[in-house]
Amino acid sequence: MVKLVRTNSEHKDFVFLVKQLDAYLKITDGDEHEFYNQFNSIENIQHVVIAYLENKAVGCGAFKPFNKNSVEIKRMFTLSEVRGKGIATHILKALEEWASELDYASCVLETGIRQVEAVQFYKKNRYKIIVNYSQYKDVENSLCFEKYI
Repeated sequence: MVKLVRTNSEHKDFVFLVKQLDAYLKITDGDEHEFYNQFNSIENIQHVVIAYLENKAVGCGAFKPFNKNSVEIKRMFTLSEVRGKGIATHILKALEEWASELDYASCVLETGIRQVEAVQFYKKNRYKIIVNYSQYKDVENSLCFEKYI
């Protein structure tokens, strides 16, 4: 059974999982990795969810305020050996619930078009493609999504 823990970006298991995520993204993002990486600092993120299976950290996600009505989902990741088991959906729903408890109305996020599994995952979880926002506005390899919660 999956156990979810709410914490912040200082948690050692979150830091470990983000290192795995960054290694994965360095490969998939290729030459654009440094551009994307500048927007993925985990310092001072106060809303992190870590998933555990049999006391092992296997996935994570986070959010940070985007504007007064929305949060931005960040650093979603599951270890490759546990993908396809619904863990990411548990994490995403927990983040949405937490944001809702804090009176946010929607979640936005950005993912790369090369992250095919991520794109399918967000669509499956009822996220709708929106016009690229902020720093992703003119980035052709970015896809931005939004969901009202």
